[in-house]
Amino acid sequence: VNVGCVPKKVMWNAAVHAEFIHDHADYGFETPGIKFNWRTIKEKRDAYVRRLNEIYENNVKKAHIDIIRGYGKFTADPEPTVEVDGKKYTAPHILIATGGRPAVPPDSEIPGASLGMTSDGFFDLEELPRRSVIIGAGYIAVEIAGILSTLGSKSSLLIRQDKVV
Repeated sequence: VNVGCVPKKVMWNAAVHAEFIHDHADYGFETPGIKFNWRTIKEKRDAYVRRLNEIYENNVKKAHIDIIRGYGKFTADPEPTVEVDGKKYTAPHILIATGGRPAVPPDSEIPGASLGMTSDGFFDLEELPRRSVIIGAGYIAVEIAGILSTLGSKSSLLIRQDKVV
């Protein structure tokens, strides 16, 4: 919800609108002087994600589910037990939502790696970059390259390949 499907779909929809605007003249619409404002879509997207987080958290509370934030581990206790930051919790059902974070290799392994960002960083951008290079051929890389390009960033997609296909 935070840096994946939902905010990416908002950005994809912004790009779809840009494509429609680009094609308006072909359908007889005159749209001179239309400008895109990255900060506006970022602020609205981030507010939408915050609102969804609040809705999800309220629904969990209404269902009388306790949310315990911290680093946890299962214990050897006979009943299902998890220890979080030194405190033990026992319940018939325990869900550990691990989340995940991408890793950036050190510059010693890949020179210049610290100059880049992961796909999560895309959602932190305060401005539309004039130029962008996306490394990868997975659907996330292709979608982000398409979004950036459609919204006005001169984008390149780098794909590692042993041979030209």
